[in-house]
Amino acid sequence: MNCFELGCSDKKVMLKKISDRDMAAGVIGLGYVGLPLAVEMAKAGFNTIGFDIDTAKVDLLNRGANYIPDVDDCDLKQLVTNGALTATADFSDIAKVDIVAVCVPTPLDSSRKPDISCVVAAAKSVAAYLHKGMIVVFESTTYPGTTEEIVRPILESSGMKCGEDFYLGFSPERVDPGNAHYKTKNIPKIVGGIGSDACELISAVYEVVLDSEVFRASSTTVAEMAKMLENSYRNVNIGLINEFAILCNKMGIDVWEVIDAAKTKPFGFAPFYPGPGLGGHCIPVDPCFLNYKANDYGFRFATIEASMAVNDYMPEYCVSRIGEILRRREGKRTEGSKILMLGVAYKEDTNDCRESPAIQIFDKLLAAGAEVRFFDPLIAKFTYNGREFEGVQELTAELIESADIVVITTPAHRNVDYEYVQRHARVVYDTRNVMRDIADKSNVELL
Repeated sequence: MNCFELGCSDKKVMLKKISDRDMAAGVIGLGYVGLPLAVEMAKAGFNTIGFDIDTAKVDLLNRGANYIPDVDDCDLKQLVTNGALTATADFSDIAKVDIVAVCVPTPLDSSRKPDISCVVAAAKSVAAYLHKGMIVVFESTTYPGTTEEIVRPILESSGMKCGEDFYLGFSPERVDPGNAHYKTKNIPKIVGGIGSDACELISAVYEVVLDSEVFRASSTTVAEMAKMLENSYRNVNIGLINEFAILCNKMGIDVWEVIDAAKTKPFGFAPFYPGPGLGGHCIPVDPCFLNYKANDYGFRFATIEASMAVNDYMPEYCVSRIGEILRRREGKRTEGSKILMLGVAYKEDTNDCRESPAIQIFDKLLAAGAEVRFFDPLIAKFTYNGREFEGVQELTAELIESADIVVITTPAHRNVDYEYVQRHARVVYDTRNVMRDIADKSNVELL
């Protein structure tokens, strides 16, 4: 008789094993989501194995070397030294774990449709080494229905049955790289399981690993849809405020002051802020996942499509504004002008440049014939469309003064002196309002 034939008593045994940390944990995908989760699992007392196809990451982790800013260097070093956390590219070690969390990338393909090839590959890897009693939870953002319709059949191809031989659920990642307050440890979790037992067991794991509330959804599809709503909400509202910024510029109104005025209302208004476009893995990507699924039902998300069009236009708008400022202030065209961009990361205090609008602006300026350089204290170089671009290593007065225009494309990095930039720049185009507290804005133009 296997443990699943014992019914409720089996669940009680497993809950006790979770409470006692008498389980081995695995995390597939050791990036911005997976590594912080693996660290928290190990800190909570689970013997944890991290899996990744990138052998360079594996080697770094096994030396205790950190590459994710949101992970504490000392924590990681101690966990590796103590043997609580190890990493491997050998996926056969999945057979050694009792619970595995999948945190692999889910990008868009060249047609801006969901690319879930990494999810499928991870599911196949788990299926190859699935054992009775294993708990499997996917955190990778994807369209509603993926866990039930795609992942479950792959796992059941092993010959085991979901809900009888193994437990399967979905818990959307909610990491916010660079956020000083909200990190993996204290961000509330959503858990949806295929069956109430799966939901209860997966929730129990997160409750001992994290210091946060766990919301138990009625299904994996509800949990998947919740993630779509969170980031579509932000996409739509950012699209709205970006349109406000464009109109306010035409009218000669400071959009930032408009937002400050509106947010004094204590109810019914949440402030969003304009910028040069959307970056990161979630906000620009997730609405595409939702639209992809909506098409299956003959439904068009007109609101989301409109906001995406606005946000996708912002890099082009910024390049147009740069050209207008150069003509008006310097009597120059974009072609041949020396442009210094500050920041290629999509947000402050992170080295993440995925989907960064700054890189799109950089590319469009090059295409327009400008001489473009960039400085980002956290990103020395980036690759775009098969080409590698290297940034300048030091932000000197000579460098700033040599530029016809300085363009701020990343929100304020803590280790950049923006007042120093303003003092030495001929003109600054500030797309992020980082200069708002600097007294002399005579050479500063806002988004």
